Amino acid sequence: MSWWDYGYQIAGMGNRTTLVDNNTWNNSHIALVGKAMASNESEAYKTIQSLDVDYVLVIFGGYIGYSGDDINKFLWMVRIGGGEHPNEIRERDFLTSTGDYRIDKSASETMLNCLMYKLSYYRFGEVRLDMRTPLGFDRTRGSEIGRKNFELDYLEEAFTSKHWLVRIYRVLPPENLPHLSRTRRRIHHRASGKSRLNNRGRLNTPSKGSSKHFT
Repeated sequence: MSWWDYGYQIAGMGNRTTLVDNNTWNNSHIALVGKAMASNESEAYKTIQSLDVDYVLVIFGGYIGYSGDDINKFLWMVRIGGGEHPNEIRERDFLTSTGDYRIDKSASETMLNCLMYKLSYYRFGEVRLDMRTPLGFDRTRGSEIGRKNFELDYLEEAFTSKHWLVRIYRVLPPENLPHLSRTRRRIHHRASGKSRLNNRGRLNTPSKGSSKHFT
């Protein structure tokens, strides 16, 4: 599952099935993806399970200063998701009391707890870009992120590229949720360079019997 922008690339270059792409005409289907990204992790998991999703991909530009990432597109996901599910997703909940869209400490609780925020910023609070910036400084937004120390309960990190631009998460099957310890839900990287996390990403191989479709 990803936002529709990347559907063709995933299908063509990755040879994986996608839920939505640039040719998707069913707005309800796109709205479900928007709803999942805008929901908290437990609610998003219900939508993800209903769509039979194995992996979730987000594009994150906060490390390198790429402005075309999913955080900058996120309000469109909220609007489209809220258009079909107005009782569950409301744009105003993702804005500050003054109507601003923020990712720092002034961000709304809804924003800080939604799936898009967690998948974009998971472990990023441990990263220092340079000596002039604090841990968890988002170069694209020019802000220190508002929530740093959190874990994932329903997904696990499968791949993060060297400069954090591509992030892929594996959806945990229901039977694994009570038994998988938090230490096994994250990838451990070797220390190198300016940050112990600044290294080339890799994709963990799914356990035997799991699906290989990227949806």
